[in-house]
Amino acid sequence: MSKTAPPGDLRLIPINKIDILNTRERNTKIFDEIVENIKALGLKKPITVTPRSGKNGEERYLLVCGEGRMKAFMSLGQANIPALVVTVSDEEAFIMSLAENIARRQYRPLELLANIETLRNQGYDKKAIAAKTGLTVEWVGGILILLERGEERLLVAVERGKIPLTAALAIVGGEDDDKAVQKALQDAYESGKLRGRQLFEAKKVIECRHTLGRTLERGMSRKRSDVTTSSLVRTYQKEVERQRMMVKKAEMTQQRLMFVVGALRQLFSNENFINLLRAEGLDTLPTYLAERVWSKGS
Repeated sequence: MSKTAPPGDLRLIPINKIDILNTRERNTKIFDEIVENIKALGLKKPITVTPRSGKNGEERYLLVCGEGRMKAFMSLGQANIPALVVTVSDEEAFIMSLAENIARRQYRPLELLANIETLRNQGYDKKAIAAKTGLTVEWVGGILILLERGEERLLVAVERGKIPLTAALAIVGGEDDDKAVQKALQDAYESGKLRGRQLFEAKKVIECRHTLGRTLERGMSRKRSDVTTSSLVRTYQKEVERQRMMVKKAEMTQQRLMFVVGALRQLFSNENFINLLRAEGLDTLPTYLAERVWSKGS
């Protein structure tokens, strides 16, 4: 299989003769920007196509790269588009299209990661994937490990920059042993690989991973972790702790309110203080406080 894009001829191709192999959804705002840019400056980079035969032997083309540019041309009413014509197989065309889209990094997190997995399934090792996408070998290797383990929550956290890949791999290394995972986090923190906000995010991901499983409801379809007795107990304990903290906060708030009410009653019993408030136009209280300072709320 070819590892680099073959040379091609630049031609003006009728858009109605081009078929799309790997269509994808597009961000409306980004697409509008492409249209305006092409309208103002023209097509700076031609699309890439490969020739194919139609039903009756007619000349047709398979789109390899540049779906957004081609659709922008169509929206501007253009019938033809500049295209680089290369001769590649369907599989090579798919890989070229995939590699360009990954390198552009405009995919949703799980889409990007699923496409890295697709490249791996096509027979590419981590070095070849890194070369094609512009990503580092270490990053691709780590992502492939997380993909093999079905760690979707960790994958999304890594892709969004919430936790570093090294921390995610450390969490996976701890398996389902809470003590091992906590030790891995501590080691990452002490070594400087996990700091500040990232430590909080890592703990949050671990909690979700324990209670909701390693996979997500949407995105790549993988089997969710089964609900176990221990996971139910953990969920119950966390809910009890949450409610205990709410009660504690309510009691503290009540004590502070009683202190404020008592202090205001003493202050308002001082005529000089009341006259000072009247002079400054501060002789009223919110109804909520007034009803507690004075029994009749006056």
